[in-house]
Amino acid sequence: MTSWTDDELARIGGADELRIAPRTAGGELARKTTIWVVREGDDLYVRSYRGHNGAWWRAAEESKAGQVEAGGVTKDVTFTDVTDTDLNDRLDAAYRDKYRSYSSTYVDPMVAEPARSATLRLIPA
Repeated sequence: MTSWTDDELARIGGADELRIAPRTAGGELARKTTIWVVREGDDLYVRSYRGHNGAWWRAAEESKAGQVEAGGVTKDVTFTDVTDTDLNDRLDAAYRDKYRSYSSTYVDPMVAEPARSATLRLIPA
């Protein structure tokens, strides 16, 4: 398994927004969607604001592969589901901390269901 470099972690994890493009059934990249990203240790995570109803999330869940862009880094990735409650609690704190300058109208849904159940770990391909 490939790991993120320290530079990639810093640049992507430090970016306010990430552009995500899951692969389609035909292997093409889908339209890019702008979302938030958080770092926990040496890993990067994303959540769907709309939970399992988010179009990009459904495509990512189906293909398990795609591409992300943030902080000047473009990287092919695979997606894995996050179901660990303790990890999701830490990610809630990371979202609250990183996006504290944004209205609670946006942050609160990112740390509640259904977004918590639509958390994906980004793994460099």
